[in-house]
Amino acid sequence: MSASAPEQPSLARVARGLTDALSAQGDANERAGLLSEQTVALLRESGLVGLWVPECFGGAEAGVLECLEAVEALAYADGATGWVLMAWQVAMASAAAYLPAPAASAVFGDGRIPIIAGTGAPSGRAVAEGDGYRLTGHWRYGSGLRHAQWTHSGAPVYDGDQPRMLAGRNLPEVRIFIVPIEQAQLLGGWEDVLGLRATASVDYSITDVFVPAHFTHLQSANVAVQGGDLYRLGIAGMGAICHSAWALGVGRRALDELAAIALSEPGRSTRIPARGGGEAFRERYSLAEARLRAARALVIEAQAAIEATIMSGEPMTTRQITIARLALNHVTSTVAGIGEFAYLYGGGDALRPGALQRAFRDIHSGTQHATTGPAILQHIADELLGLAPGKVWAGRGLVDPL
Repeated sequence: MSASAPEQPSLARVARGLTDALSAQGDANERAGLLSEQTVALLRESGLVGLWVPECFGGAEAGVLECLEAVEALAYADGATGWVLMAWQVAMASAAAYLPAPAASAVFGDGRIPIIAGTGAPSGRAVAEGDGYRLTGHWRYGSGLRHAQWTHSGAPVYDGDQPRMLAGRNLPEVRIFIVPIEQAQLLGGWEDVLGLRATASVDYSITDVFVPAHFTHLQSANVAVQGGDLYRLGIAGMGAICHSAWALGVGRRALDELAAIALSEPGRSTRIPARGGGEAFRERYSLAEARLRAARALVIEAQAAIEATIMSGEPMTTRQITIARLALNHVTSTVAGIGEFAYLYGGGDALRPGALQRAFRDIHSGTQHATTGPAILQHIADELLGLAPGKVWAGRGLVDPL
């Protein structure tokens, strides 16, 4: 009787095992303005680059909670590394799952998982032409794009000068275009930013490039051509998981760095008067710990419910999406407050380069992402209060269904 193969560790555990190696590269990556070759190699060799790529293309097709914990662990190690990996996952997973089979095989079928990056914001213009589209546009915040082989870019479709509308809906047809990196011009624009400096979230443009139809998919796609029920999430669902996980990881790191300062010998340049801090510090630290754990519990509650639903073959409900978006907004604002607290009491230690200063800057850079803006809270409230009966989530708001 042959021995069974040893069980492979989860990618979340693998990610936690990279903490020291990735953390050690954080400052150097910031100075370079992008992830180092060593950092990218670690992500590749560990299998994390294929975290959400379908199994048929050599990826892990990891579940919702496993992906959440893996991104959380990477963001704990280094905020920029976690941000880049999670941005890649949304672009790569959606391309692998939703592109028609010929294009998906052309992109993913050579045995090495490619990196796809860019932004799905509809900042371009795609004019229908024959069996494809003529794409032109300028996009901002292409996180991790300098490491990519393909771009992921959103654009509304035009028939001549008229925007094409989705069938049965008063909404424009927005598609994602997968274009070789050689056909894009990287423009910079990420040279002097507050945080997430190593994400290389550059601006880029694509000018008058013909994209065959099968290298595109609807921005709102949520039915997999390749892969399983995981891809019922759609791009917005994937983004909510990844951004929530990222905030949790960076928030945890900020608190742990502050705890290390508090447990060191007093007399350093901090606002902590004695080892362990004074009464005011201990009270605030306890509350910060509670807030982070409560925010994490809400994220896990929301995403566990979604995972159970999609894996049963059922579509997510509007209320489930509402709670997931609420959890994302809540954890982001909670972690921003934790970052301010940690920076304040970290004093001179937080002022100098290091993990705490970087976490503070990364947290406040992450708050500027459109998925966590205050306008979304208004739509969340409308759904929770019953003021939007029958409406469904699309993009960044509630709309009438088909």
